[in-house]
Amino acid sequence: MEITNVTEYDAIAKQKLPKMVYDYYASGAEDQWTLQENRNAFARILFRPRILIDVSKIDMTTTVLGFKISMPIMVAPTAMQKMAHPDGEYATARAASAAGTIMTLSSWATSSVEEVASTGPGIRFFQLYVYKNRKVVEQLVRRAEKAGFKAIALTVDTPRLGRRESDIKNRFTLPSNLTLKNFEGLDLGKMDEANDSGLASYVAGQIDRTLSWKDVQWLQTITKLPILVKGVLTGEDARIAIQAGAAGIIVSNHGARQLDYVPATISALEEVVKATQGRVPVFLDGGVRRGTDVFKALALGASGIFIGRPVVFALAAEGEAGVRKVLQMLRDEFELTMALSGCRSLSEITRNHIVTEWDTPRHLPRL
Repeated sequence: MEITNVTEYDAIAKQKLPKMVYDYYASGAEDQWTLQENRNAFARILFRPRILIDVSKIDMTTTVLGFKISMPIMVAPTAMQKMAHPDGEYATARAASAAGTIMTLSSWATSSVEEVASTGPGIRFFQLYVYKNRKVVEQLVRRAEKAGFKAIALTVDTPRLGRRESDIKNRFTLPSNLTLKNFEGLDLGKMDEANDSGLASYVAGQIDRTLSWKDVQWLQTITKLPILVKGVLTGEDARIAIQAGAAGIIVSNHGARQLDYVPATISALEEVVKATQGRVPVFLDGGVRRGTDVFKALALGASGIFIGRPVVFALAAEGEAGVRKVLQMLRDEFELTMALSGCRSLSEITRNHIVTEWDTPRHLPRL
């Protein structure tokens, strides 16, 4: 059966993967309300397309932190990709590079920063969890910098791991043939079996709950790389992030895997964008499955989006070719959405091209 959209990879991944692995990638926290809402909220935003504009040439290129990319669609950090496919992060890195876009490597990757760098050229960011042992953090950041990574995406929404009930039921742990490659030499690469989720126990033991804004400033003393703060959902925190020296903000609810009943990222986006007043770029991850979703995020002020689950599901289904196809399908859909909305470049996508449920009634069509 021919795959015609990104979501179709989900069912194939579910068929192919062991239940423990599929559930780890697919599930959200607790009631999974936010998991559903990340998708549903996109469906409540409608288009106001402009017609009779020459859309014979469409330019989707953009720059992120000064790096030119082919489209505003990037790869979010997702952990332990070799559980999905033997090539894991290698395949994802090659696919992102071929698409001319950015890959973010997870701290908890099953391939190291050096291994991913060895796949060839490409613009890559490194997602960072701050461990209790700050020497480990320093070492990791230096390794990422040395391996040519261009930015640090600091995850700030995980002082503790969210309650993911399928991981508890499945007694989730990293399969014994794999390690968290970046920590292999530090005796932090293995995850023990636990009475609940092995990952939750690992986080409780290793990740620093005292993490605060002063650590964002500390991070800037150990690296010259720009820091993106990943996990901002309010205007208040967006303002503090800028004061703390963040080079950019990623509006993220961690794929709905942390605190349930936070809003969908697309619903939180505009508040964050307004708070930044254009001082730093704002990105979004969470729930993007269509080119129309990408357009909606940009119309609400995002400079680009990141995709997570679509990458691991496609990786499970078809390896590198699957990830390439996901990026290509989203690109093609986004280009079509731009054309049908009357936008020839990203700068032409405006707030007036969409209508949301929170807009004033003058925007709404009379029923």
